[in-house]
Amino acid sequence: MRSYRLTAFGAAALLSLAAAVPAVADDAGADRSFTIKDPRITESSGLAASRAHPGIYWTHNDSDDGPYVFAVDSRTGKTVATITMKGVGEPRDVEAISLGSDGNLYVADIGDNLDGSWDHVWIYRFPEPKELRDATVRATQFDVKYADGPRNAEALMVHPKTGRVYIASKKEGGGGLYEGPAKLTAGSDNIFRRVGEVPWVTDGAFSPDGKELVLRSYFSARGYAFENGRLGKDYPVESPLLRQAESVTYTADGSALMYGSEGEQSDVVRVDLKNGGDSGRSGGKSPSSAGTGSDGDGVPVKGTTLTGIAVLAGIGLLLVLGRRRKKG
Repeated sequence: MRSYRLTAFGAAALLSLAAAVPAVADDAGADRSFTIKDPRITESSGLAASRAHPGIYWTHNDSDDGPYVFAVDSRTGKTVATITMKGVGEPRDVEAISLGSDGNLYVADIGDNLDGSWDHVWIYRFPEPKELRDATVRATQFDVKYADGPRNAEALMVHPKTGRVYIASKKEGGGGLYEGPAKLTAGSDNIFRRVGEVPWVTDGAFSPDGKELVLRSYFSARGYAFENGRLGKDYPVESPLLRQAESVTYTADGSALMYGSEGEQSDVVRVDLKNGGDSGRSGGKSPSSAGTGSDGDGVPVKGTTLTGIAVLAGIGLLLVLGRRRKKG
């Protein structure tokens, strides 16, 4: 862990900068960094940008929460709809959510903290609601098995063009990318087959054009060219350091990635992409995501926004001034 010495001059400069640049865009528009304010959402483990409702992000809790999916408005951080799924079993360890090309939301009950103790896991599917209001919907349940045996996973991605479902397993030292059948079938096992090797993964997302796949872990993210259902060249992707980095999704227009985390009042941080396109390669930061990241060793740097930096700078300034008074 590297240590950083903060001078009074540097602290004052950072405080001035924070005052000049707000942590949230002045227009308070959609798809900017936001904080999930719903006290029921304490373990946001997946994230999916709505295509039917601009600025809305679908999320869910991790294990032991029930069959609930929440629509959160990125303008306010407030929940605008709670969806209760019926027609499915009791969710066990829900880890991801993705929006398919068919307009359906796919909810992935694929976690296995005992790393392969369950011989099957589940995917739940239901149409994205046309209206944002609390509702109970009937979901279709799909049984999932892996061709090479049970495993733990936290990432599910539905390809935006082919509609095919992919799962990335989570394993120390590297997992696998698994491809589902061309069409999921209810009432029988859906066998997912390993088609690629991936690092430790907590979530993933396809770009809107389906040409890029981004996979994230707790401390970093990587992008991959994606063609004909297979991984291509990989490259680093900018990602913020969050309390417990769990989720990622592209904005609906593909101009940025939105990174989420677990915990009460958890943050969702926007990172703009190079040229504002679907390339997946990170470029400049949005005003609301400036100051995020890690040092060269992948060690978290405290403070994910300019406001956070300002607070740390202020504390440092007070400490410096206090020491000088004592010496005097």
